[in-house]
Amino acid sequence: MIPSLSLVIAVYNKPEHLRFVLAACTRQSMKEFEVIIADDGSGPAIKSVIDEKKYPFPVTHLWHADNGWRKNTILNKAILAASSDYLVFIDGDCLPSEHFMRDHWNERKEKTTLLGRRVEMSERWAEALTLDAITSGVFEKYGWGEWMDGFKGDALRLEDGIRMPGRLLRRLLLRNVRGMLGSNFSIAKSDMVAINGFDELYDGPGCGEDSDVQYRLSLVGVKGKSLRNLAIQYHIHHPLTKTSQKCWDRFEMVKKKGEARCEVGLLKF
Repeated sequence: MIPSLSLVIAVYNKPEHLRFVLAACTRQSMKEFEVIIADDGSGPAIKSVIDEKKYPFPVTHLWHADNGWRKNTILNKAILAASSDYLVFIDGDCLPSEHFMRDHWNERKEKTTLLGRRVEMSERWAEALTLDAITSGVFEKYGWGEWMDGFKGDALRLEDGIRMPGRLLRRLLLRNVRGMLGSNFSIAKSDMVAINGFDELYDGPGCGEDSDVQYRLSLVGVKGKSLRNLAIQYHIHHPLTKTSQKCWDRFEMVKKKGEARCEVGLLKF
């Protein structure tokens, strides 16, 4: 049976984080999806995590050798390998909540990319995570410690972890967002094909896997739709990754050229 959704998880090492993410995937309220691990050259520990157990969904592990940051290249391989016509993208350090896949499925719309957000865990919160907390769903419930971390600024955007399924309430609270996060968005495969996928000429994180994609999608008439307070995910704390000036310069060049299809993507021109 062809799955309704393909969940693409971008990873680079951090096997314990992937173990948590896969555990969170097992408790999804929507079951009809496959998982594609887009592995940008991790060591053997990642494959060991994938092989630890049999999951209730198909898992495909795509890997290439570690030759610097080539996340966009492995993401393109994941697009080509996907069995379904609708793709959801997350990172291997982002925990999907129980209704994450269901929200992406229910809110999908033609010529639209869904823009989700994420709660930023504090270092204390992330270090306290356990597999039991993931599988039981406790990790989704705020306690006194999480609220205190939020008040101190150690955890960020806790309000984005409050699920609001009612469209009217979300509209009244003006909870829309405009920017794409590479760790939480979904889109029809055909729309990614229209822009030739991810631009593989970016050589670092920060804009090539989201801002660039959203800009080029806009050139083919694909609009962004906010999923704030839906499709909730929790980002496991790690030191901030900075976007290089070289990546920003490339993005500026892309905008000046105004071409929707990248030269080196799903197809290499």
